[in-house]
Amino acid sequence: MKALTLLVSLLVPALLVSAPSAPAGSIYKHVDENGVTHFTNVPTSPEYQVVSLPELRKFSPAPATAEGSYEQMIRTASRIYGLDHRLVRAVIKAESNFDPGAVSHKGAMGLMQLMPETARDMGVKDPFDPLQNIFGGVRYLKFLMDRFDNSLFLALAAYNAGPEAVTKHGGIPPFEETNAYLRRVLRYYMKYKRP
Repeated sequence: MKALTLLVSLLVPALLVSAPSAPAGSIYKHVDENGVTHFTNVPTSPEYQVVSLPELRKFSPAPATAEGSYEQMIRTASRIYGLDHRLVRAVIKAESNFDPGAVSHKGAMGLMQLMPETARDMGVKDPFDPLQNIFGGVRYLKFLMDRFDNSLFLALAAYNAGPEAVTKHGGIPPFEETNAYLRRVLRYYMKYKRP
């Protein structure tokens, strides 16, 4: 135990010195040797670069009543993270039906139903703020797409059941909730893709 404490006390200052400096609350990105993109708010090496996010003042608060209210935010976040905006819209429709104040029985919050730990990992300070929630949710969905080799089915299953469940089961977990969720998102996605 003493050896572990000594190792941590030696490594933490070294990591802090080597981490890139940026304003507090910044999000960092690093593409590893396998082409996997990693996001963090606590960089552990100089290879992480600050992600440029759009100026928040450009968005005006949107009412929670209409699907189209969040379109600009959805399109901007989707463009930044390289996802189809219609997929993001389908996830929001399936997760919260565009209710920014939605809270699930498991504690997921906001438009994209971020769990508290996921929200923290994605740099979301207020999960009920539509802009933060959408950017955090899209960032997380992109992380899952990268982790599961751009498999839409596995990424969506992981969004619902967690990436560990997908890894443990070697594919889509045999949970009725997850299967129903996949069908729901894909149905909305196909609807939004229609001209």
